[in-house]
Amino acid sequence: MLSRRPAERTSRPPTRLRTDGRGRPGRAPRLLALTVALLCTSGLLTPANGITADGAAPRAAAEEGSQRVRALVARMTLDEKLSFVHWTAGAEGGPLARGVGYLPGVPRLGIPPLQAADGPVGVRINGSRATALPTPTALAATFDDGLATAYGKVIGHEGRALGQDVVLAPMVNNIRVPHGGRNFETFSEDPLVTSRTAAAEIRGIQGQGLMATVKHFAGNNQETDRFTVDAAIDEQTLHETELPGFRSAVEAGAASVMCAYNGVNGTPACSSDQLLQKVLREQWGFRGWVMSDWLATKATTDITKGLDQELGLEMGKPTDPVPDSQHFGAALKAAVTAGTVPEAALDRSVVRIVGQMERFGLLDPAGGPARPARDAQAGRATAREIAENGAVLLRNTAAGRPALPLTGTAATSLAVIGDSALHPKVSGLGSAHVVPDAAEAPLDALRERAGANASVTYEPGIERLGAPLTATELSPAFQNGRQLDPGGDRAFYDGTLTVPADGDYRIGVRVDGGLAILQIEGQAPVYAADSFSETTSVVLRLTKGTHKLAMSGWAWPDRPLSVDLTWVTPERASRNIERAVAAAAAADTAVVFAQDEGSEGWDRPSLSLPDGQDALIAAVAAANPNTVVVLNTGSSVLMPWLGSTRAVLQMWYPGQEGARATAALLYGDANPGGKLTQTFPAAEDAHPMAGRPERFPGVAGKQEYSEGIHVGYRWYEREGVAPLFPFGHGLSYTSFSYRDLAVERTATGATVRVTVRNTGRSTGKEVVQAYLGPSDRITAPQAVKKLAGYTKVTLAPGQEKRVAVTVDARQLQYWDTARHSWRDAPGARTVKVGSSSADIRLTGRLAP
Repeated sequence: MLSRRPAERTSRPPTRLRTDGRGRPGRAPRLLALTVALLCTSGLLTPANGITADGAAPRAAAEEGSQRVRALVARMTLDEKLSFVHWTAGAEGGPLARGVGYLPGVPRLGIPPLQAADGPVGVRINGSRATALPTPTALAATFDDGLATAYGKVIGHEGRALGQDVVLAPMVNNIRVPHGGRNFETFSEDPLVTSRTAAAEIRGIQGQGLMATVKHFAGNNQETDRFTVDAAIDEQTLHETELPGFRSAVEAGAASVMCAYNGVNGTPACSSDQLLQKVLREQWGFRGWVMSDWLATKATTDITKGLDQELGLEMGKPTDPVPDSQHFGAALKAAVTAGTVPEAALDRSVVRIVGQMERFGLLDPAGGPARPARDAQAGRATAREIAENGAVLLRNTAAGRPALPLTGTAATSLAVIGDSALHPKVSGLGSAHVVPDAAEAPLDALRERAGANASVTYEPGIERLGAPLTATELSPAFQNGRQLDPGGDRAFYDGTLTVPADGDYRIGVRVDGGLAILQIEGQAPVYAADSFSETTSVVLRLTKGTHKLAMSGWAWPDRPLSVDLTWVTPERASRNIERAVAAAAAADTAVVFAQDEGSEGWDRPSLSLPDGQDALIAAVAAANPNTVVVLNTGSSVLMPWLGSTRAVLQMWYPGQEGARATAALLYGDANPGGKLTQTFPAAEDAHPMAGRPERFPGVAGKQEYSEGIHVGYRWYEREGVAPLFPFGHGLSYTSFSYRDLAVERTATGATVRVTVRNTGRSTGKEVVQAYLGPSDRITAPQAVKKLAGYTKVTLAPGQEKRVAVTVDARQLQYWDTARHSWRDAPGARTVKVGSSSADIRLTGRLAP
């Protein structure tokens, strides 16, 4: 997956660029690796695994793939076969250099090239725009398989329209670590929610003719030491919590699986015969291909362990020659030639890849299905629908009436506060950063919705960019804008910065068209790359006086490099807070937008909002008791100010249509119906990882899943720890009652029926959640209660429906480590139905 060093980094400035070969923070300071992303964006196997010890292919392996595919592979030269098992970057400087990878195909055999792009939150191609969808956390919060399929359809359609054949999505790793930097890219702490959402999204993607790659297999739940950490996961925990999402993806027909950087139980994931052969292929019957994460391949022999394809190149600048892959290029050719790696293993991998190309029609004589045109309007509509349905109303207190929706003078006298109200927080950073066609500012959407006669003022409170530096501050003067011509690569500024007083200065760098590096004497360099985010914002401690300042960078071959340099002085920062508080005091309603910085490459150092936003919210709420907070965060955050606010609306990173969706929800044009798919802890010391460094970030290179199957809300239930907001929580502008619970076993599991009535005054959606208690007849670990099924119902005021929640057979089973398989958990089971894991309305019993 393509991702880069995070560019908009506000909570903790990096001390130096440490990259992993893709330009992300990692294990070595390789600036060369940054440009990869920018340019392209034990022993032999047993017969049961497909290759015999002497290298011969048994009949089962030889028959993998269709006769047509096997015949094509048999006609390939060794070099042609090798070209399928490692991605390259395409023609130098050409249009193929924007995606994550390119396979040249074999034109003489009628096999076309193959192109791949990142895609957890939309199709990501450097230099191209696409629909920026809400984050997967928002999608999962809809609890709506139909919307997950619609989400996938947008990705699938746009991927094909933008010339891609493979998309690296979805990510299905569990939200296990609250601080996880990539939590926003995945779905849930609950395996059932993850499984259903992933399968529905994959059906949407592949229904449009684009191949989906589910990632990262497996145990990739943290960014800290992700290249080297070993995940120690017991067998039951692995199969019951981490693997269900992957199995569901395989059952939905995912064309490809991406293996992870980390190790699992002592073996690198991309070298794991246990994961890639015994689980993925033998247990699940997977027939697609396995690719590595970027530079996660460890050795040429990984191809005998179940890895079919290497992803990742260590490159320099865009004009540098495209290098060979590390392991599956010349190194694999030498190994095959020397006989240390059986050619049959290579053949098998190529058959798997070409077999999926055949499955998706890419081997058709006409060159495959015709590519559609982009449908940006349809993408926008889907993005908005998901943003509205995935928003979670966390708090809505009544002082005479609830704070939301906004009505009367509370709706026409607003102080809008927060940087992300003016500069929309569209998505997180890393391989999920998509550049949208456009993204309206929430401030503009609120002003339009409030009406021409309303008073809507704005103050940033905390700026992330600030003002351009003047000739008084920079000598010689720096002119924001174009700095380098296309293909340029050089220093473009050398001067001095005059600092008026000691203090913390926020430095903002906005980049378009390549990479810029800013170096202030005595400070760590600041890197900004448009492939990762439009802006970089870091706080530097500077002393009064003159400091040397230099900037350099390079431009894409087909675009100039433009750079804007700004800063926020301590005096300006203090004044901003004062102005925000004054504006709040003068308005009937204060709406504060707050954000965090979820990013691939590192985990959050704290669950608190960064950049002093907690203090800002507290100050605003003290000035105006009618304060509403809109959160643009990718995962859970602490809320020390919660009790002094009237309402909190969790919008996640809402995608390009987040502004309109936010306005619609605040004013009641849409009714929030999203539910949390992750627990929000109440404090830094009150979650499953707290005080347990062996769990996170790990000790001596190992992270232990010692909480076992008690992940997320299951841990809170078992330990009796009260969260800030429980799993499944989400308020509405209406209310619902439950009655007449009935539970019965069926041939495929169980069915839970309940009558739900809308007892409020507006149409709304309710997620009916069924939780299952433990069996008293087994000794294996079991959750106090686990989500076993759910459904979503839409009801008009006064309307009621009899709804059925299906509990499939797997939810009534457990993983038996003695037999290494799923087994039924016999006996009666308690069934609890409600609006969240903590809001249980009815309790019943499932008979033995």
